[in-house]
Amino acid sequence: MTNTAFGIDIGGSGIKGARVDLDTGEFIGDRLKIATPSPATPDAVAETVAEILRQAEWDGDVGITLPSVVKDQVALSAANIDKSWIGTNVDELFHNHLGGREISVLNDADAAGLAEAAFGDPRARQGAVIFLTFGTGIGSAFLINGELFPNTELGHLEVDGKEAEHRASSAVKEREELSYKKWAKRVSKVLLEYERLFSPQVFLVGGGISREYERWVPLLTNDVTVIPAQLRNRAGIVGAAMAVTQRVAP
Repeated sequence: MTNTAFGIDIGGSGIKGARVDLDTGEFIGDRLKIATPSPATPDAVAETVAEILRQAEWDGDVGITLPSVVKDQVALSAANIDKSWIGTNVDELFHNHLGGREISVLNDADAAGLAEAAFGDPRARQGAVIFLTFGTGIGSAFLINGELFPNTELGHLEVDGKEAEHRASSAVKEREELSYKKWAKRVSKVLLEYERLFSPQVFLVGGGISREYERWVPLLTNDVTVIPAQLRNRAGIVGAAMAVTQRVAP
Protein backbone atom coordinates (compact mmCIF):
# COMPACT_ATOMS: atom_id res chain seq x y z
CA MET A 1 0.00 0.00 0.00
CA THR A 2 1.31 3.44 -0.91
CA ASN A 3 2.69 5.55 1.93
CA THR A 4 0.30 8.46 1.42
CA ALA A 5 -0.92 11.58 3.21
CA PHE A 6 -2.63 14.78 2.14
CA GLY A 7 -0.90 18.16 2.24
CA ILE A 8 -2.53 21.59 2.25
CA ASP A 9 -0.54 24.78 1.60
CA ILE A 10 -2.34 27.98 2.66
CA GLY A 11 -1.14 31.10 0.88
CA GLY A 12 -2.26 34.68 0.61
CA SER A 13 -3.87 34.20 -2.80
CA GLY A 14 -4.60 30.48 -3.01
CA ILE A 15 -5.09 27.36 -0.89
CA LYS A 16 -3.62 24.30 -2.58
CA GLY A 17 -3.74 20.62 -1.74
CA ALA A 18 -2.80 17.19 -3.06
CA ARG A 19 -2.27 13.59 -2.09
CA VAL A 20 1.45 12.90 -1.68
CA ASP A 21 3.38 9.68 -2.17
CA LEU A 22 5.74 9.94 0.79
CA ASP A 23 8.16 7.42 -0.70
CA THR A 24 8.85 9.62 -3.73
CA GLY A 25 7.62 13.13 -2.85
CA GLU A 26 5.39 13.12 -5.93
CA PHE A 27 1.72 14.05 -6.10
CA ILE A 28 -0.86 11.32 -6.59
CA GLY A 29 -3.50 12.73 -8.90
CA ASP A 30 -4.11 16.40 -9.54
CA ARG A 31 -3.31 19.33 -7.28
CA LEU A 32 -6.45 21.17 -6.21
CA LYS A 33 -6.57 24.93 -5.68
CA ILE A 34 -9.21 27.31 -4.36
CA ALA A 35 -8.73 31.07 -4.02
CA THR A 36 -8.01 32.19 -0.47
CA PRO A 37 -11.19 33.74 0.94
CA SER A 38 -11.30 37.45 1.64
CA PRO A 39 -11.09 38.25 4.44
CA ALA A 40 -8.88 35.22 5.21
CA THR A 41 -10.31 34.63 8.68
CA PRO A 42 -9.63 31.35 10.50
CA ASP A 43 -13.10 29.88 9.98
CA ALA A 44 -13.28 30.93 6.33
CA VAL A 45 -9.88 29.43 5.56
CA ALA A 46 -10.62 26.24 7.50
CA GLU A 47 -13.86 25.77 5.59
CA THR A 48 -11.96 26.20 2.31
CA VAL A 49 -9.53 23.49 3.45
CA ALA A 50 -12.52 21.27 4.20
CA GLU A 51 -13.88 21.89 0.70
CA ILE A 52 -10.58 20.85 -0.89
CA LEU A 53 -10.67 17.60 1.08
CA ARG A 54 -14.27 17.01 0.01
CA GLN A 55 -13.35 17.55 -3.63
CA ALA A 56 -10.41 15.16 -3.23
CA GLU A 57 -12.62 12.62 -1.44
CA TRP A 58 -9.93 12.33 1.24
CA ASP A 59 -10.84 11.33 4.78
CA GLY A 60 -7.36 10.44 6.06
CA ASP A 61 -4.59 12.38 7.80
CA VAL A 62 -3.82 15.92 6.65
CA GLY A 63 -0.92 18.30 7.17
CA ILE A 64 -1.48 22.04 6.79
CA THR A 65 0.94 24.92 6.30
CA LEU A 66 0.27 28.44 7.52
CA PRO A 67 2.09 31.71 6.74
CA SER A 68 2.47 32.09 10.50
CA VAL A 69 4.67 31.21 13.44
CA VAL A 70 2.98 28.19 15.03
CA LYS A 71 3.95 27.32 18.60
CA ASP A 72 2.12 24.75 20.71
CA GLN A 73 -0.41 24.72 17.84
CA VAL A 74 -1.25 28.40 18.39
CA ALA A 75 -0.72 30.90 15.55
CA LEU A 76 1.46 33.75 16.79
CA SER A 77 1.67 35.83 13.62
CA ALA A 78 -0.24 36.38 10.38
CA ALA A 79 1.44 37.07 7.03
CA ASN A 80 -0.98 37.59 4.11
CA ILE A 81 -3.89 36.24 6.16
CA ASP A 82 -6.29 38.01 8.49
CA LYS A 83 -4.83 39.31 11.75
CA SER A 84 -7.56 37.44 13.64
CA TRP A 85 -5.37 34.33 13.24
CA ILE A 86 -3.05 35.64 15.95
CA GLY A 87 -3.77 33.70 19.13
CA THR A 88 -5.92 31.09 17.34
CA ASN A 89 -5.53 27.48 18.47
CA VAL A 90 -5.11 25.97 15.02
CA ASP A 91 -5.43 22.38 16.22
CA GLU A 92 -8.88 23.10 17.63
CA LEU A 93 -9.87 25.19 14.61
CA PHE A 94 -9.10 22.56 12.02
CA HIS A 95 -10.47 19.68 14.06
CA ASN A 96 -13.75 21.61 14.34
CA HIS A 97 -13.93 21.80 10.55
CA LEU A 98 -12.24 18.55 9.53
CA GLY A 99 -13.33 16.08 12.19
CA GLY A 100 -11.32 13.56 14.20
CA ARG A 101 -8.58 12.75 11.70
CA GLU A 102 -4.86 13.30 12.51
CA ILE A 103 -3.89 16.91 11.75
CA SER A 104 -0.56 18.75 11.91
CA VAL A 105 -0.21 22.49 11.34
CA LEU A 106 3.16 24.17 10.81
CA ASN A 107 4.82 27.21 9.29
CA ASP A 108 4.93 27.23 5.49
CA ALA A 109 8.70 27.74 5.17
CA ASP A 110 9.32 24.98 7.73
CA ALA A 111 7.17 22.60 5.66
CA ALA A 112 9.02 23.46 2.46
CA GLY A 113 12.35 22.96 4.20
CA LEU A 114 11.33 19.50 5.39
CA ALA A 115 10.34 18.53 1.86
CA GLU A 116 13.56 19.81 0.33
CA ALA A 117 15.65 17.93 2.88
CA ALA A 118 13.80 14.70 2.14
CA PHE A 119 13.46 14.85 -1.63
CA GLY A 120 15.74 17.63 -2.91
CA ASP A 121 19.50 18.08 -3.08
CA PRO A 122 21.21 15.53 -0.74
CA ARG A 123 23.27 18.35 0.79
CA ALA A 124 20.04 19.68 2.34
CA ARG A 125 20.11 16.85 4.88
CA GLN A 126 23.79 16.97 5.77
CA GLY A 127 24.72 19.03 8.82
CA ALA A 128 23.47 22.55 9.49
CA VAL A 129 21.43 23.95 6.60
CA ILE A 130 19.52 27.21 6.33
CA PHE A 131 16.64 27.10 3.87
CA LEU A 132 15.43 30.49 2.63
CA THR A 133 12.48 31.40 0.43
CA PHE A 134 12.67 34.71 -1.43
CA GLY A 135 9.25 36.12 -2.24
CA THR A 136 7.05 38.79 -0.67
CA GLY A 137 9.35 38.42 2.33
CA ILE A 138 12.14 36.02 3.27
CA GLY A 139 10.97 32.79 4.86
CA SER A 140 13.40 30.51 6.65
CA ALA A 141 13.83 27.02 8.04
CA PHE A 142 16.72 25.61 10.08
CA LEU A 143 17.62 21.99 9.41
CA ILE A 144 20.10 19.78 11.28
CA ASN A 145 20.76 16.56 9.35
CA GLY A 146 17.30 16.96 7.86
CA GLU A 147 15.59 17.52 11.22
CA LEU A 148 13.64 20.75 11.70
CA PHE A 149 14.22 23.48 14.28
CA PRO A 150 10.87 25.27 13.85
CA ASN A 151 9.71 28.85 13.62
CA THR A 152 12.85 30.73 12.71
CA GLU A 153 12.04 34.13 11.29
CA LEU A 154 15.30 35.23 9.71
CA GLY A 155 13.54 37.59 7.33
CA HIS A 156 12.89 39.86 10.30
CA LEU A 157 16.50 39.90 11.51
CA GLU A 158 17.97 43.38 11.08
CA VAL A 159 20.91 43.79 8.73
CA ASP A 160 22.49 47.26 8.84
CA GLY A 161 19.43 48.70 10.56
CA LYS A 162 16.80 47.26 8.21
CA GLU A 163 14.91 43.97 8.31
CA ALA A 164 16.49 41.48 5.90
CA GLU A 165 13.29 41.00 3.91
CA HIS A 166 12.89 44.75 3.49
CA ARG A 167 16.38 44.82 2.04
CA ALA A 168 16.59 41.70 -0.11
CA SER A 169 13.29 39.94 -0.78
CA SER A 170 12.38 39.33 -4.41
CA ALA A 171 9.47 41.74 -3.89
CA VAL A 172 12.01 44.47 -3.11
CA LYS A 173 13.88 43.60 -6.29
CA GLU A 174 10.71 44.06 -8.33
CA ARG A 175 9.52 47.16 -6.50
CA GLU A 176 12.85 48.96 -6.81
CA GLU A 177 13.51 47.55 -10.30
CA LEU A 178 16.92 46.24 -9.25
CA SER A 179 19.15 44.38 -11.68
CA TYR A 180 20.20 40.89 -10.65
CA LYS A 181 23.68 42.23 -9.96
CA LYS A 182 22.43 44.95 -7.59
CA TRP A 183 19.96 42.60 -5.91
CA ALA A 184 22.61 39.87 -5.48
CA LYS A 185 24.78 42.39 -3.67
CA ARG A 186 21.96 42.92 -1.16
CA VAL A 187 21.34 39.19 -0.80
CA SER A 188 25.07 38.65 -0.18
CA LYS A 189 25.01 41.19 2.64
CA VAL A 190 22.11 39.35 4.26
CA LEU A 191 23.72 35.93 3.84
CA LEU A 192 27.01 37.16 5.28
CA GLU A 193 25.17 38.25 8.42
CA TYR A 194 23.44 34.85 8.66
CA GLU A 195 26.84 33.17 8.21
CA ARG A 196 28.33 35.27 10.99
CA LEU A 197 25.57 34.33 13.40
CA PHE A 198 24.81 30.70 12.52
CA SER A 199 27.72 29.20 10.52
CA PRO A 200 25.67 26.88 8.28
CA GLN A 201 27.27 24.38 5.92
CA VAL A 202 24.89 25.27 3.08
CA PHE A 203 22.23 27.81 2.16
CA LEU A 204 19.29 26.35 0.25
CA VAL A 205 17.29 28.96 -1.66
CA GLY A 206 13.69 28.68 -2.84
CA GLY A 207 10.80 30.88 -3.85
CA GLY A 208 9.79 31.76 -7.39
CA ILE A 209 13.03 33.56 -8.12
CA SER A 210 15.00 30.36 -7.48
CA ARG A 211 13.83 29.19 -10.94
CA GLU A 212 16.28 31.75 -12.31
CA TYR A 213 19.07 30.91 -9.89
CA GLU A 214 21.65 30.87 -12.73
CA ARG A 215 21.15 34.61 -13.08
CA TRP A 216 21.92 35.55 -9.48
CA VAL A 217 23.41 32.75 -7.36
CA PRO A 218 26.77 32.92 -9.24
CA LEU A 219 26.87 36.66 -8.40
CA LEU A 220 26.73 36.11 -4.64
CA THR A 221 29.89 36.92 -2.69
CA ASN A 222 29.20 35.22 0.65
CA ASP A 223 31.46 32.32 1.63
CA VAL A 224 28.98 29.48 2.26
CA THR A 225 27.76 27.42 -0.71
CA VAL A 226 24.31 28.39 -2.02
CA ILE A 227 22.22 25.76 -3.81
CA PRO A 228 18.78 26.05 -5.42
CA ALA A 229 15.72 24.27 -4.06
CA GLN A 230 14.44 21.43 -6.23
CA LEU A 231 10.75 20.94 -5.43
CA ARG A 232 9.59 24.43 -6.45
CA ASN A 233 5.87 24.91 -5.79
CA ARG A 234 5.41 21.31 -4.60
CA ALA A 235 7.48 21.84 -1.46
CA GLY A 236 4.82 23.23 0.89
CA ILE A 237 2.27 20.52 0.12
CA VAL A 238 4.84 17.73 0.34
CA GLY A 239 6.23 19.06 3.61
CA ALA A 240 2.76 19.35 5.09
CA ALA A 241 2.01 15.72 4.23
CA MET A 242 5.34 14.67 5.74
CA ALA A 243 4.60 16.62 8.92
CA VAL A 244 1.36 14.82 9.71
CA THR A 245 2.95 11.43 9.04
CA GLN A 246 5.95 12.22 11.24
CA ARG A 247 3.73 13.91 13.86
CA VAL A 248 5.52 17.24 13.46
CA ALA A 249 3.30 19.73 15.28
CA PRO A 250 5.26 22.72 16.63
